[in-house]
Amino acid sequence: MSAEVVHHTVTGIDNRKFGMWVLIASECFLFGGLILNYLVNRDRGLVGPKAVDIFNIDITTLSTFDLLMSSVAMVLALHACQQHDIKKFRFWTTMVILGGIIFLGFQYFEFHHFVHAGLGLSTNVFGSSFYLLTGCHGLHVFVGVLWLTSMLVTSFVRGKDWFPSVQLEVAGLYWHFVDVVWILLFTVVYLFVYL
Repeated sequence: MSAEVVHHTVTGIDNRKFGMWVLIASECFLFGGLILNYLVNRDRGLVGPKAVDIFNIDITTLSTFDLLMSSVAMVLALHACQQHDIKKFRFWTTMVILGGIIFLGFQYFEFHHFVHAGLGLSTNVFGSSFYLLTGCHGLHVFVGVLWLTSMLVTSFVRGKDWFPSVQLEVAGLYWHFVDVVWILLFTVVYLFVYL
């Protein structure tokens, strides 16, 4: 079994975890700006459909549930990795990846529906700010799917003794952040429409 190299910083935290926390802090500013932009522009559409006319809260709730369950799978994947259970590690990592892919499928379906309902990227300022915000989040989910897929493939290449606990924990921090951002977006973008 290979011993994992620990990367220390003056904070006493592994530098990979510290780097991820710094990235998450900067991402908070990115999404904060995009959310503020959306809130300012959500009622400025002079042409085209409005959010209340095209949103399907049932579909979006299903995709939200899917993404939340992928976070549960991430916790189970990390636990299996720390317990050196390669089969469960691979199974739960696959479940996280599938959850991300299903979420992206829901987002594609939703965007396709919105475009056919008349809300394109350049239809109005509401459409632009909506697609920019939710598309940026979707891009983050896609990056997470690629990252976890690379770890899963590496587990087959490196063999049954490769347990990347710290790397998976760092990926888990990213994945949970993306999920928390979605809960915020689901509330601000979708649920606020019905208030």
